[in-house]
Amino acid sequence: MRKTKVYPYIPNSVPEVKAAMLAATGAASVEEFYADIPAALRLPRPLNLPAPMLSEARLKRHVQGLLARNTHCGEVLSFLGGGCYQHHVPALCDEINGRSEFLTAYAGEPYDDHGRFQALWEYCSMMGELLNLDVVSVPTYDGYQAAATACCMAARHTGRRQVLVAANVNPDKRSHIKTYGRSEIDFIEVGFDAATGLVDRADLQAKLGPQVAAFYVDVPNYFGGIDEGVALAALVQQAGALLVVGVDPSSLGVLTPPGDYGATIVCGDIQPLGMHMSYGGGHGGFIASRDDEALVLQYPSRLFGIAPTSVPGQYGFGDVAYHRTSFDQRENGNEFVGTAAALWGITAGVYLASLGPQGMVELGEGILRRVAYARQQLAAVPGLRLAHAGTAHFKEFVLDFNACGFTVAQVNAALRERGIFGGHDLSASFPGLGQSALYAFTELHSQADIDALVTALRELLTQ
Repeated sequence: MRKTKVYPYIPNSVPEVKAAMLAATGAASVEEFYADIPAALRLPRPLNLPAPMLSEARLKRHVQGLLARNTHCGEVLSFLGGGCYQHHVPALCDEINGRSEFLTAYAGEPYDDHGRFQALWEYCSMMGELLNLDVVSVPTYDGYQAAATACCMAARHTGRRQVLVAANVNPDKRSHIKTYGRSEIDFIEVGFDAATGLVDRADLQAKLGPQVAAFYVDVPNYFGGIDEGVALAALVQQAGALLVVGVDPSSLGVLTPPGDYGATIVCGDIQPLGMHMSYGGGHGGFIASRDDEALVLQYPSRLFGIAPTSVPGQYGFGDVAYHRTSFDQRENGNEFVGTAAALWGITAGVYLASLGPQGMVELGEGILRRVAYARQQLAAVPGLRLAHAGTAHFKEFVLDFNACGFTVAQVNAALRERGIFGGHDLSASFPGLGQSALYAFTELHSQADIDALVTALRELLTQ
């Protein structure tokens, strides 16, 4: 007789348990239980999975073998960016966010833990100072979610259905924004100038109208280009719409905060503020605005504030306008509060406190110097061209490989053999740019690092 296997890592795999569950639901079989799911959404065959491992030790060895195939960006010379960056993480950040009282701070629970509340309030306060805005949310899941929610906030606040999105926004972010808001918002893309990489203002003006709630744009954009925020704000405001700007917070020591040139809602990702790349994480999104009550009531995420207590000189920290959240309103809330990344908010607060205002200025200036040097040196490599040569950039820019006779994939493979991670290949996501790649530079790149990249590319492209 064939022995039935019970898998320790798959819940309810005991046949008797399955039978009891089916009986409780009134279904005669698993197929009948899933009958309501359309056939087009179901896989009509078993998953192509390896044989299960019933031994925990064997499973652990297998997973460790898979992990060993990864290469951490700290082990090589990396110029990857595009939304997740290799910045210096002060040891203090890891020390604080690893403490037991913070390590599980999902969203500040338990609700009477004022230490976590205060830590998150301090983070929001420092972010407010960096952004020069009054209200900052507790971190959302990531910057993509913050951007999507910011667009939904703008639509609710204006009562309009259309949102314009710049085509030079990270394609993955654009996809997330549209997926999240498509049931209530009609998204329309605004093109960018191929020569500059910046928003095509004529196209923006042509698409603005009485049904447009907002225009979403990143400054710096996905290509690292710095758009003229004042000019964009003027066009958007003339149409009675809101300007929603996504910003890299590490740029705000040297760039004007978006709220100062007319952005109504500002959002972004705090990964550059003390978070390791960690194979794509960690991330946390922020949303910020002025203290406009009508707009504040559109925030679905948690907001922390400070209030005096009955004891003179002592203060309490907790939720602001709790009634606007889905915690209170459930399905009648603006949106569901969603997954928070409170631990990363505490981490970013530690980072901002450790650098201080002058440290953020020095960080931004250091990055600008490295970008300027890299652009100067790479522009002199035969076969290479700066895609948007006349545009000011922060942290990253696009290299054009169309004239060198190699694809970006070939160049990146050759660089990896030399221990260098090249830039993101843009040929699929931005086919109009041809064989182009996005290269990022942070304060961790020394002049010798940049020279090593230049030397490697010169040798590869002239062989």
